[in-house]
Amino acid sequence: MTRDDLDVDPEELYGRLKAYEGRTAASGGTGRDPVNEPMIRHWCEAMGDTNPAYPAVAPPTMLQAWTMGGLAGHPGGSARSEAYDELLALLDDVGCTSVVATDCEQEYLRPLRPGDRVTFDAVIESVSPSKTTKLGTGHFVTTRMNVRTGDGELVGTHRFRILKYAPARPKNAAKPEPTRMPEPKRKPEPPRKPEPPRKPEPTADRPRRPRPVINRDNAGFWEGVARHQLLIQRCLDCATPRFPWLPGCGACGSQRWETFEASGAGTVFSYVVMHHPPFPAFDPPYAVALIELAEGVRMVSDITGVPYDKVRIGMPVELEFLRVDEELELPVFRGAEA
Repeated sequence: MTRDDLDVDPEELYGRLKAYEGRTAASGGTGRDPVNEPMIRHWCEAMGDTNPAYPAVAPPTMLQAWTMGGLAGHPGGSARSEAYDELLALLDDVGCTSVVATDCEQEYLRPLRPGDRVTFDAVIESVSPSKTTKLGTGHFVTTRMNVRTGDGELVGTHRFRILKYAPARPKNAAKPEPTRMPEPKRKPEPPRKPEPPRKPEPTADRPRRPRPVINRDNAGFWEGVARHQLLIQRCLDCATPRFPWLPGCGACGSQRWETFEASGAGTVFSYVVMHHPPFPAFDPPYAVALIELAEGVRMVSDITGVPYDKVRIGMPVELEFLRVDEELELPVFRGAEA
């Protein structure tokens, strides 16, 4: 359902939304940990920031990190306000059920140092008039968080903006076929042994798996999957294979490329066993692996055929195609216990 389907007076709605401006969005917030050197070092390593001032002080852009509650949430007494929940519920009720973060702005008043204890509160700063974007029509909601130290000194502000919107209707007009380099001619391959049919995963009473995002840059890959082919790109200038699909070569920058079919053989390069958080359509625990293909590229995939606790680095795997529901088929890799 879109906003066009709802009997909503735009002026009356905007007046109700504006009434939330200036109201509390969160209060009594406290950082789970004091500012500390290990987190600063990890941040700098991840960002590649070698500024010698760290970790004696924290990088200013870590401001929001000290306010995050993690999977366990914030300690008791710090919570999002009823007013903010009401605002989001009102937008849901008029069809703006989708949300996307758009941008943030930060202001730094003094550096945070190891040992500082962070507190914070937030206010609903503004709600925009109705805006139409490619995603759909909705309202931008901006909150402003004030970050302080334990003695009440203001050390920074963090403005965070989201778009709550009603998804645009899909256009009925047929989309043009994606343009891509033609596939190179290949010698006929001997017929493969017929694959045993794979039963779809049960879909009753459970959500479907997320749909892949298909665009002009990767449409050819998914067309190959539909033919039970795992296609890899190869640069026509430096012959470097690449995956995932990209419009240009990361090695030489050339935009000329061809495709070739992977043999399907590979090994587990790395893996993780997912326990938490739970995701709809997946039953934890389960293994997700980074597969190194015989052709030299790597891809993330499910591991089938072996229990999650039997997956090992270096385990040989073989490509197969798994139909997960009536619309979606995915390339996965079947492992074999030693």
